Order: sequence, then C-alpha cells, then structure tokens
Amino acid sequence: MNSHQVNAPPEESPGLSLRYGYGTDRGLRRELNEDSFIAADPIFAVADGMGGHEAGEVASGMCVRALARMPQLTKGERSVTAAVLQRYLVDADSDIRAATGARAGTTLTGAVVVEQMGMPYWLVLNIGDSRTYRLSQGEFRQVSVDHSEVQEMVDAGQITAEQAAVHPRRHVVTRALGTGDETEADYWLLPVEEGDRMLVCSDGLNAELTDDHIFRILSTVAHPQDAVDALIQSALRNGGSDNVTVIVVDAGNILNDQWIAITAPRPGAAAEEETTLPRSRVLQAHAPEGPGRAAPDPAQPAEAPEGAMAPGESSGILPLGSEDSAHDGR
Repeated sequence: MNSHQVNAPPEESPGLSLRYGYGTDRGLRRELNEDSFIAADPIFAVADGMGGHEAGEVASGMCVRALARMPQLTKGERSVTAAVLQRYLVDADSDIRAATGARAGTTLTGAVVVEQMGMPYWLVLNIGDSRTYRLSQGEFRQVSVDHSEVQEMVDAGQITAEQAAVHPRRHVVTRALGTGDETEADYWLLPVEEGDRMLVCSDGLNAELTDDHIFRILSTVAHPQDAVDALIQSALRNGGSDNVTVIVVDAGNILNDQWIAITAPRPGAAAEEETTLPRSRVLQAHAPEGPGRAAPDPAQPAEAPEGAMAPGESSGILPLGSEDSAHDGR
C-alpha cells in the first residue's frame, strides 16, 4: 500500500463537521487491486484503474497523486473549484499517458467539500463508471452519471437499467483518464444538508449490490466506517468479482455565518474478461471497419460556480494500490 500524509488537521472549530470511513479489497477473483482513493477533508474520491497487470494500478495511483498535489488539500482549505480540479485532471491524464503509452487508464469519481459565502457544498465530479451516491433527508440517489456504453443505451431508450446491469458491454467506458479521446469530467454542485451521507465507490460495489441493497445498509448502519465494512463484506458475499473500494462521508453541524444550525435548500463471463475497458480499445479489437463512435451522453450536469470559498480542515491522504485495507476516519 502506498500512503502519503499531509499536515495534521487543526483543532475543532464551529461549522461543518465530517465523519468518514473508507476501505478497499481486491475481491475474490482478482490478483491485484487496481483501485486507489483519497479520503481527506476536503477531497473524497475513488480511482478505478484499468489496463490489467500493474498498469491499472499505476494509472489510478498517478491520478490520486495528482489530486494530492492540490494546495487546497495541504493547506486545509475548502476552496476548490471545478476549474481547479479539471486542471489537475488534465495533468493526471498527461502523466498517465506518458508513463503507460496510453495503454492504461482510470476512472475517477468523488465529492469535494467547498464553502461559499459561509455555506458548504458538495462538488461532485465524475469521469467513467465509478459512482457517487447521496443519502439526504431519506432520499437515496446516484448523483454521478456513468460514462459507459450501456448508460448511453439506457438514455436512448434502447435498454432498461435492469438490462444494463447484465449487458455484455456493461464494462465498456466512454470516458477515462490516460486513454481514449474523451477525458473531461462532469461536475455537480449540491448544498450540504444536515445529516447528508455521501457514498463514493468503484464499480466493484454496485456490480454486486443493487441500489436497494446499498440503501438498506447506508440507512441502518450508523457509523460511516461500519457502513463501509458492511458494504465491502456484502459485495464479497455476493461474488466479489472485482476490486471494491468504498468511502462513506457524513456531514453534520451545518452552520451559517452567525453559527446558527440550518438546513440548506434542496435544488429542484470470467473475472479477467469482465474488467472495465475504454471504448476505443474495445472498438479497435472488435469492429472490422475501424473505430466508430456512439451517440454522446445526453446528461448535462449543472455547472459549478467558481467563487471564493472559506477555509476548512485537512486530514490524511491514502492512495491505495494492490494491498487490501480498511481504515477508520473517526
């Protein structure tokens, strides 16, 4: 396991408080763990490498290390913007291509805590088919939109979401860092509400568990680390055919600039053969007349404002490679 620590968090101060847990497991049918992650206020993100052997691990690790270089993280500031994140993802994409010859890539998804005018927000980012979910005020939903061939088919009305879960091309992604033509992430900005619970995971979780199963665990297991452990164990019991990485983040003590607790308004086959692959490589391997392109993803996430943010806290960064581990962010 590769590990990198930043400065220790400052003393507790009034305002948004976060509790989080995180863990990863290589699964029951993989030789290596190609997932990496960051679980450090204000960044909680999972990168799922693809490329086989050690290439996927290299790609996801380079992605995580690129995010770890952000000064907002080392300084303990909640001032990240979508534009800043995208610049670091461009750097990660270039680094991965140079290191692997564009033969490996990684997905990335997560939530970054930002503060604007004294109010906290989740800045959700996604590229590929790893997922970020939100449990808020009793409502559980997937925030990120998969960049995958089957998601495009669902959006076009060609197949149902249930059919997508078992479709033979469900592991083909249409965007990734380090490989392919499309590398730009999507972003969403959501006000943090009292009691919010965010789930960030690689597709090794949702490939084994339905959303209803995930919701039951998240809504009944109180501490985020216990929820992480329960989700990973459930995925293993259901087959564990892929690496599985999970981060759960709970938000509380939502305060405005007068330190009054408020609720923010709510806006309207074999395992190795099933590994996630970039669409360009799959098309080159199977299309006799050359690559070809499917219709673009019609989903249009909200644009994130890029104003100044308020300072926050910082914790440890833990990019994980091939070793299994589970950690407590209490």
